[in-house]
Amino acid sequence: MRIAVIDRDKCTKEKCGYLCMKVCPGVRMGDETVTVEKETGFPVISEILCTGCGICVKRCPVGAIKVINLAGEAGTLVHQYGPNSFRLFNLPLPKEKSVVGLIGANGIGKSTALKILCKKITPNMGDYSGGTKWESVLEKFKGKAVYNFLLSLEKGVKVSYKPQGVDTIPEVFKGKVKELLKKNDERGILSEAVKKFSLESVLDRKIAELSGGELQRVAICAAYVRNADIYYFDEPTSYLDIEQRLSVARHIKELSDEKEVVLVEHDLAVLDYLSDYVHVLYGTAGAYGVVSGIKAARSGINEFLAGYLKEENVRFRDQEIRFLGGASEMKGGQVAFSYPEIKKKYKSFSLECEGGSVRKSEVVGILGPNAIGKTTFVKMLAGAEEPDSGDTGVSLKVSYKPQYLKREFSGTVAAFLDSAGINRGVFDSEVSRGLEIGELMDKEIANLSGGELQRAAIAACISKDADLYLLDEPSAFLDIEQRLRFAGLMRKVIETSEKSAFIVDHDVVLLDNVSDRLMVFKGKSGEHGTAGAPLDKKKGMNSFLKDMGVTMRRDKDSLRPRVNKPGSQLDSEQRESGNYYYS
Repeated sequence: MRIAVIDRDKCTKEKCGYLCMKVCPGVRMGDETVTVEKETGFPVISEILCTGCGICVKRCPVGAIKVINLAGEAGTLVHQYGPNSFRLFNLPLPKEKSVVGLIGANGIGKSTALKILCKKITPNMGDYSGGTKWESVLEKFKGKAVYNFLLSLEKGVKVSYKPQGVDTIPEVFKGKVKELLKKNDERGILSEAVKKFSLESVLDRKIAELSGGELQRVAICAAYVRNADIYYFDEPTSYLDIEQRLSVARHIKELSDEKEVVLVEHDLAVLDYLSDYVHVLYGTAGAYGVVSGIKAARSGINEFLAGYLKEENVRFRDQEIRFLGGASEMKGGQVAFSYPEIKKKYKSFSLECEGGSVRKSEVVGILGPNAIGKTTFVKMLAGAEEPDSGDTGVSLKVSYKPQYLKREFSGTVAAFLDSAGINRGVFDSEVSRGLEIGELMDKEIANLSGGELQRAAIAACISKDADLYLLDEPSAFLDIEQRLRFAGLMRKVIETSEKSAFIVDHDVVLLDNVSDRLMVFKGKSGEHGTAGAPLDKKKGMNSFLKDMGVTMRRDKDSLRPRVNKPGSQLDSEQRESGNYYYS
């Protein structure tokens, strides 16, 4: 089977004179291999007539075309959005009293699969004309495991769905938090749920006034209190700090003691902690996705990291994602710069940071809850905020990627990078490939997804000539694979250039992989924060995990960090020894 995909956000249609049609050997021989859609003016490639020569792919001036030869074993075509557009093969399935996790890259079909499973999308089996009905879908799946599940959907099994894009909730609901939650409380457990998700302080606030993290917890709570047979959570930990992520994970896990749960999650530690089983989704982002068979969580995640599915005998990535026990902890090294004790006081928040230093070729990871001063500290190092006492005195050249990204730049990613004054040598040799920026260069900044905008901002930051790199929450909107590729790229750039970096993030796996030392922030969120000097990674992580009440170990095969199940033998042993951090 051959798949042809045209990215209509990139395609310039008549501006290029339909070059894809002009260079196609099939068209030259009189076939209708490439035609023009009358309603839209976009070119359409016939996947039946296409020979897969790849000439149109190479000659397209904006890189809008992908032609992929797909193995016949991919499975059942479940849904296709339109001509030359994304399609999904196979479906994941819930399991009784279990959490089933979906793991895969962005743009590979995870959210599409969830929407089909909760009947927000009717699968069209490749017929995107708009006339597909559930009866014909059921007929297609007769004799397959998914048939009984789809039949139960048709008969009205109750589902609860927490969507990926919580930012859109204020557009559809204008009232207060308590009004939204009461409206959804079908189980009569609202008071209990409000405490579980720490929402007491926001009940009387309007939905439009909430921060990203507050809105996420409200959306999770609204899904949690519904009376359903199956619960779906799409990226439930976005915007949450580590403590909140683990708390949410515990409550979702408790829910699965009685209900079926399916979730999409890009925090590898949380996904592993929550899931009993996983489906791996693979393919080509934006083109097609294939859902693997169901696998035990540990082996499925390890197969994803290896890029090879054993039962399917499918290799979907050239290289294995490796964990080498985290970044090496430097015992010495020349000091790049030192900073004194720093204090900053606002109307309702105060921050105190001990003095410290950072070495050359070193990455310092920054850990701590939300609203505890991490971003304020980084802003002071960047010169974007002035401390009340303790001049940071950073005379070094600083490159800073802020936490919140804006789409104010008018132009393409290529123009944005040019305006940022990047070092072309570093960008071309390392950054472009490591962050897969090439595919974004002709896209307008205003049209980028959250993950694409994040990659562009990271690329601009670490491609500049600087002595100190400051990155605030670089993992936001990135998938698991992108996060770990960024970690490897960041270490390579810092070690090669002998420069230094501070990275703020809530993904423990990312910080484990990228950091040499750790800076731990403590205190009371929204009121006061304190931070010590950077610690060696073992001491820093041990201190942080102890405060979180969590122990972690390494997987014996992949060496990835894993959260221990509370009360397990390993959890008890590590707590007793005081070794909360994996060796």
